[in-house]
Amino acid sequence: MEAKQPVTMQTVGEIERLLREISTIVKIKGREILNAFPITNPQFDALYLLHQEGDMTIGELSQRMFLACSTMTDLVDRMEKNGVVERVRDNRDRRVVRIHMLEKGRKVIHEVLEARRKYLADVLSGLSDSEKLEIKTHLAVLYEEMKKS
Repeated sequence: MEAKQPVTMQTVGEIERLLREISTIVKIKGREILNAFPITNPQFDALYLLHQEGDMTIGELSQRMFLACSTMTDLVDRMEKNGVVERVRDNRDRRVVRIHMLEKGRKVIHEVLEARRKYLADVLSGLSDSEKLEIKTHLAVLYEEMKKS
């Protein structure tokens, strides 16, 4: 049986470094994948938020993406021109305009996520099923702990 040893700051530092480097690789690969699609990285982020949470105002989107409203307006203008979203007046308050994802936007999100999952499946292909499940379990635990802070 393995003796329990306290985790050192060196180990925590190594975990942080690995997470940072994995994050960088995911960003780079994500951008490479997006090059095959008719949207930019910020447009994908906005579409993904709409996909996850439903229609939002430009103000809500800009807050969630940490962008100025003017920047978000320009982004939505380009997305609308590409036919992936549309502006829709709120039924309850006609002064409110919501950004609504169109079918073309849903299709792009689906295709991009499929390409990203295929990349990850290829990366994980050399691992056993139990190793893959262990990674998933540990990442889920880390994610839940990070959400608390």
